[in-house]
Amino acid sequence: MLVKLTISSMRKMFKDYLVLLFGLTISIAIFYMFQTLAQNKAFIESNAMISSVVFIFHVGSVILGFITIFYIFYATSFIQTLRQKEMAMYMTLGAKKGKITQLMFFETFFIGVISLVVGIFLGIGLAVGIAELFMWQLDFQGEGFKAIYPSSILTTVIFYIVLFLLTSLVNAWQIGRKNVLDLLKAEQKQDIVKTNGIKTFIGALLAIILIGIGYYAMTEIEKLQQFGVILATVTIIPGTYFIFISLLPYVVKKLKQNRRLNETGINSFTLGQLRFRMLHLTQVLGTVAMLIALGLGAMTAGISFYHNIETQSSMYHANDVVIHQPTEEDLQTLKEMTITEQHAYSYKINDNGIYYLKQDLVENAPEVKAYDAEFELPKTKRVNEPLPAARYSLNGEEGTEELPENWWTAISTELNTSYNMFGSLPVYVLNAEEYQKVEADEQSVILVQVDDFMNYLSQFETINDNQTELAETYLRKPVENNGGKYGNYLAFKGIASGTIFMGLFLGVAFLMMMASVLMFKLLSSAGADVHRYHMLRKIGVRRSLLKRSIYRELFLLFLFPALVGLVHVIVGMQMFSFIIIEPYTKIWIPISIFFVIYGIYYLITVHLYKRIVLPKEV
Repeated sequence: MLVKLTISSMRKMFKDYLVLLFGLTISIAIFYMFQTLAQNKAFIESNAMISSVVFIFHVGSVILGFITIFYIFYATSFIQTLRQKEMAMYMTLGAKKGKITQLMFFETFFIGVISLVVGIFLGIGLAVGIAELFMWQLDFQGEGFKAIYPSSILTTVIFYIVLFLLTSLVNAWQIGRKNVLDLLKAEQKQDIVKTNGIKTFIGALLAIILIGIGYYAMTEIEKLQQFGVILATVTIIPGTYFIFISLLPYVVKKLKQNRRLNETGINSFTLGQLRFRMLHLTQVLGTVAMLIALGLGAMTAGISFYHNIETQSSMYHANDVVIHQPTEEDLQTLKEMTITEQHAYSYKINDNGIYYLKQDLVENAPEVKAYDAEFELPKTKRVNEPLPAARYSLNGEEGTEELPENWWTAISTELNTSYNMFGSLPVYVLNAEEYQKVEADEQSVILVQVDDFMNYLSQFETINDNQTELAETYLRKPVENNGGKYGNYLAFKGIASGTIFMGLFLGVAFLMMMASVLMFKLLSSAGADVHRYHMLRKIGVRRSLLKRSIYRELFLLFLFPALVGLVHVIVGMQMFSFIIIEPYTKIWIPISIFFVIYGIYYLITVHLYKRIVLPKEV
């Protein structure tokens, strides 16, 4: 009998359950996708670049799990609110509380199981598509990747089954502890709104002070560092809640006191609706604003980091490519590029060290990166320090002079005379006389600058493969990254690709779930508004005016947290300025995604709200 009642209720409220199902399904699909990318052992071991970003997907799963816990408890409480009168009717007809609680348990759990099954199938599809996109972005073939991965399925099922069981028990318990009168009168409780007095003033003042301190901490993060992160967290969160608890009711009251605005159309009713249940809504709006900031911030940081790859990889290299002992293939590859500057340097190499000819270096001094200020994009300058001595070394070996700092950078970084290229061989710079004494074949290294680094990635890949083979002959072991600007580009790209996927999918999941929370909260109080709209319709207010009032009221309630969250993100991107040179790159992309998602949920909320409160037309 309970099973029949459960199925019947779910059919009857299918449209209401559909929104809950959609949010849960997306959450489960993304959680499974992250787990699949993080747990595929063969896929991870196929490339060191993937193994370096696996942690990102584990972190994403944990964060998504916590947000899902919040979301499911809030969303299912909305369904519970819609069912309160029905539960009261069952109890009035003699149903025992135990049966009522069982009914609520089964409904919540069934919804969870359905979303789990659909979510895993959707997650498998996402895993296939995203893995292909991920491998394309990283330019490698991911051997051994499996979209259907048993351990990932098991992890997802266990986590969500436990979560659904816990949610079902809590919801059933909440219904079971209420009597018939509480269930019948729940919608008629009005929140008390205090919009003046010393408490409002103190709250508004605290909001301004706390937000100001938090924004200062984020903009000065390079000075405050970890303390700045802590300070921003402990001030912005309570500051945001004070904005909504103290300022929002006061602002709405002032709007209602504006006679011209209040007496236009049915604005008096619309503003009155905003004040109704305001105290309860402000807490939800504060939470939504913070989580909008978190979701939008995750997307913005991920996209910004990805689009800063070339800039980040240029931080340490003034030259675009360095070629030791160039082959005929390397020289042919160079002809495919538009070269703006090119220099060749002679050196000898044997078991005792690497020896550069000083004359070549001085006559065609290489360019290096000059760091004038910390956390700023370094400028490019040509080395101009004289080298009067006959023998120099990188580390000041006995019988030599130590190279000046800029020359040290030029030799080790620009000419890529690094451990990854030649191992721990000492490096010397000698005049012509000393250079001739070295018993070894003369080699050459070429420094090249091109018109646009990003236009020649395939050519750089060819050169990099040849340089890697050369490095392996000296090191006698496999080399993952032999250095240089292209090596830095690959390293940053690996991290950035993992970051952008986590940021995008976590951001989308957060925004969808948080918009759902706001929607559920607004709809859960819609039942108390039914008689007001019916009364206005009976006294002659046009249906079009009532619809317009709903659009305006809900628009303002969606707008307030969106604006606060957006400002938090814009200011908060300063926190990434010490790792992202241009943190606002492509910021319009995540903001556009946010407004599309948020706008869709706003329209869905308006549609469902109208269906609940507006009287049916005969």
